[in-house]
Amino acid sequence: MANIPNSTSMDYKAAGVDYAKIDPLKIDAQRAAKATAGNLAKTGYTEIAASRGESAYVIDMGDVLLASITECLGTKVLIADAMRPITGKTYFDSLAQDTLAMAINDIITVGATPVSVQAYWAAGSSEWFDDKQRAHDLVQGWKAACDHCNVSWGGGETPSLVGVVNPDTIDLAASCIGVVRPRERLTIADKLAAGDAIVLLAASGIHANGVSLARKVAAETASGYSAKLSDGRLYGDALLDPTVLYSPITEALYAGGIVPNYCANITGHGWRKLMRHPASFTYRFHTVPPVPPVLGYLQQAARMSDAEAYGTFNMGAGFALFVPAADAEKTARIAADNGVAAWVAGVVETGPKQVVIEPLGVTFTDADLHLRA
Repeated sequence: MANIPNSTSMDYKAAGVDYAKIDPLKIDAQRAAKATAGNLAKTGYTEIAASRGESAYVIDMGDVLLASITECLGTKVLIADAMRPITGKTYFDSLAQDTLAMAINDIITVGATPVSVQAYWAAGSSEWFDDKQRAHDLVQGWKAACDHCNVSWGGGETPSLVGVVNPDTIDLAASCIGVVRPRERLTIADKLAAGDAIVLLAASGIHANGVSLARKVAAETASGYSAKLSDGRLYGDALLDPTVLYSPITEALYAGGIVPNYCANITGHGWRKLMRHPASFTYRFHTVPPVPPVLGYLQQAARMSDAEAYGTFNMGAGFALFVPAADAEKTARIAADNGVAAWVAGVVETGPKQVVIEPLGVTFTDADLHLRA
């Protein structure tokens, strides 16, 4: 496998994404947003305060809890644009699923059933929409992902942002609303306990986080996106595997009598996201899933340590379910029955807030994650 020339290693910061600069803004925004909660009094509704800082925001509307989220895809469209001349595929059906997964996989972390999505497709020029095959693939991929998750596509916005977005590309984003019903399905803050098992659900590949670094690896290696992986696939083609949609699993779990005590969508910050819960617990892992070939290539090509790789990418684990130990094996079986491999991989312990990945000798501490005000 190729390595980045003349470099000891490459991290996400070197690719232009520095969470140390981004996260303080998020925290400042959380403080300002929290101050607006009183505005709900005029509607007769109240917020679920503990949902602030989680992956989705929840409002108590009396008969139902309403969850909402907005997410964007990021720069993965640029890989699709680079790969189209090589394979002839637009990949925008896959990118549509990626975009919806960013929102849907977040909203289910609070126990919500996703019910409706809106699309935001902002192109750099009107000409982008005139590519009939690409536009068709985007629309059909979006609909297919909605059907897979039993979600209604309500509408959206398709602006042409000349001078804001590069003229040959598009910014894809989605918002999603969901309902938590019954209220006992709410999975935030107060249920997680020492002794809970951690069940990891398989990722399909890079999903949609760490893509800026993946692009930089392609730019700085001779073979670029045409590099051959250990499974014989092209690097660029594997990067464009669509993100797994996990809502069918959380719905199947509820139907099977299992309500997780907490959930984490493993996106930006990699395995550090596993300590997103506000309380101090130690998350100890005795098992790690197999690393997808595309992520193994990325780690080696960029000369990343295990700590750097697992602190940036999902490394084969796209979603985590924290469940009572007695439900762990059944949880993994239900996931497998819905087409997603799963591992009873760890346990929640009393102790300082940290993620301990024993097979790798890697530990992330509270100092490695700053997501809450």
